[in-house]
Amino acid sequence: MTATDEGQAIQGPVAAAPIAHSGAVVWPAYAACAWAVVFAAMSFYWAAGGTAGGDTIGNVIRTPALARDPTFVAILWITGALKAIAGLLALALVRPWGRLFPRWMLITAGWGTGLLLILYGGANLAVRGLMAVGIISTPASMHSVAARWHLLLWDPWWTLGGVLYVAATWCYGRRSRGPTIGSR
Repeated sequence: MTATDEGQAIQGPVAAAPIAHSGAVVWPAYAACAWAVVFAAMSFYWAAGGTAGGDTIGNVIRTPALARDPTFVAILWITGALKAIAGLLALALVRPWGRLFPRWMLITAGWGTGLLLILYGGANLAVRGLMAVGIISTPASMHSVAARWHLLLWDPWWTLGGVLYVAATWCYGRRSRGPTIGSR
């Protein structure tokens, strides 16, 4: 038996109410998952022989994909699977089944994923931006349709994914830590 504030007795154990998560706290994880799913779908599409959008990625990727080079096709399938796994990581930060993993593992994977994506996309975006405005010289290979697509779509896309993973992990870290001294 336990007592309430009014002095009334309550029979049996009292279950703790689940922590409510507002959409403002979990939306970065769902957005990161959507980002990863879209990115994975593109890899799977190109691995399966799709050609739409090939001009936006450059000849280094497009040529072996169109030639159906078995090694390159395998790489596309693997990268698609890794992107899908990244989507599951984002969901693990907000879904109950994510508690199957230790907190430190999710935080390490989330921060690592986010920071790597930001560094990759941000560095490429910065270099291509400097080339576009003429501050650094532009190699001949960068004077292409694909180079412009990288500047306007692909590099910001990588950076966006990184920002979403960092935000999702930060929110997860704040939500999942235990009570602090003086809190109830």
